[in-house]
Amino acid sequence: MNVRATIANAAWLAASTAAHRRFRRSLANPAEAQWSLLRASLARSAASDYGRAHGFGEIRSYSDFIRRVPIVDYDDLAPWIARIQRGEANVLTTEPVTRLLPTSGSTGARKLIPFTAGLQREFNAAIGPWMVDLCSHQPSIALGPSYWSITPPIARHDPEHSAVPIGFEEDRQYLGGLRARLVGATMAVPAAVSHATDLAQFRRLVLLSLLRCSDLRLISVWHPSFLTLLLDALPEQWGTLLDELATGNWTAAETLPESARRELPIAPAPRRAARLRRLDPREAHTLWPALRVVSCWADGHAHGAAAELQRRLPGVWLQPKGLLATEAFMTLPFSGAHALAVGSHFFEFEDDAGKTQPVEALRAGGVYEIIVTTAGGLWRYRMRDRVEVNGLVEHTPSLRFLGRAGNVSDRCGEKLSEAFVTGIVRTLASACSFALLAPEQTPRAWHYTLYVQGDPPPNLAAEVDRALRANPHYALCRELEQLGPVEVFRIPTQAYERFTSAGVSKGLRLGDIKAAALSSCTDWSDRFAS
Repeated sequence: MNVRATIANAAWLAASTAAHRRFRRSLANPAEAQWSLLRASLARSAASDYGRAHGFGEIRSYSDFIRRVPIVDYDDLAPWIARIQRGEANVLTTEPVTRLLPTSGSTGARKLIPFTAGLQREFNAAIGPWMVDLCSHQPSIALGPSYWSITPPIARHDPEHSAVPIGFEEDRQYLGGLRARLVGATMAVPAAVSHATDLAQFRRLVLLSLLRCSDLRLISVWHPSFLTLLLDALPEQWGTLLDELATGNWTAAETLPESARRELPIAPAPRRAARLRRLDPREAHTLWPALRVVSCWADGHAHGAAAELQRRLPGVWLQPKGLLATEAFMTLPFSGAHALAVGSHFFEFEDDAGKTQPVEALRAGGVYEIIVTTAGGLWRYRMRDRVEVNGLVEHTPSLRFLGRAGNVSDRCGEKLSEAFVTGIVRTLASACSFALLAPEQTPRAWHYTLYVQGDPPPNLAAEVDRALRANPHYALCRELEQLGPVEVFRIPTQAYERFTSAGVSKGLRLGDIKAAALSSCTDWSDRFAS
């Protein structure tokens, strides 16, 4: 048992018990919990510019709400968020915006999502119940350290003027205050690794920290391929890693700032290194015998990668993550299901007929697109996530993530949208009579291929790859090598004919097949080569 981590875990769980109790109560009556949240949000923001423009003070019912407040996409809110970025107050909410968090955009390269203390409370209202429930099923994870994946700040953007800071320095700042400090005390890999300046240095520091941690209990990552790529690096570096572990001479830490080096567990660990030398680095489950849970995406396109990770870690429980994004926490693993986070934000659901309804109107087996209202100032905001009702947790729906609405390709978390890719293709491949970007899998990793007919300009693959990196999620996937570089596939003739033939073979009518710059299908190389 790791005493320091156990004490920190116990304190974090104690700080989360009130949120757990509130969430359990809300499961029994989700409609009441949801209306209470919405009513409080409207009252708090009635004096904001957005609230005055839409008559928040006059809303007395859900029907009033949908009549006065429109459903919006990011582009609708962009002018309001630009005012926040310039330093204006009381724009979307009356609460101060402390950060603008970058995420992938639908039509542009990225979105900036307002983050407030209220939004932080809404996230904690879901994270707390999740962790209490997880520990109730796997109590031993509270007795040792955890690895919460830290996003390395490798993909840097040019400085831009903003009166509000853009982004967090580290992911645990989502929790804020005491909770962030408690999580920091349980971390097998300290936040200092985020000071790495390239991927090789980052991976080496993460691996050394993990290998030193003999009693690792929990790993939480986003896409499962992030962890499999870490494990892939072990055999080649095994001897060197163990030598550095034994001596405490971590060469990858030499260029870090002194303050960051002090946070790393660099002290010599000869006994741990000697034990590891007797093990096979390809048998990852033997390296951390106390590991009990890996939390990661496992739905949608992550399903295959999750299955591969489970194969590598037999005996470890792989818990599919809930549905969460920079904008909102939508579902959380709870009682063996994925319950809607009814205690966090106000949710609406649009069916395929375009009808919007609140949580109490959902039906078993129904498929919906999520619309969310948050304390950060997103009012009736389309998340573009499609879900299916696959059960109940008490009287609250459990939801299964199906994928992104609209034409979006998202194999490793990159979230490329049709509109964004169209702009890039139109600019960089204008000399080509046909151009289509689609994902393709190699034995090592996914990558995107641009299929073109015509005379592509020199260095087209590199230019497209560079342009796609304007999307922060794509840039991170490239830096972490979850995605390889873009490739170009030249089609000699009849590209569009082959494109339409593929649609017809899948049952589409010829008149319904529209030209597209992006496809999420993965068989285009075979189709265009035949």
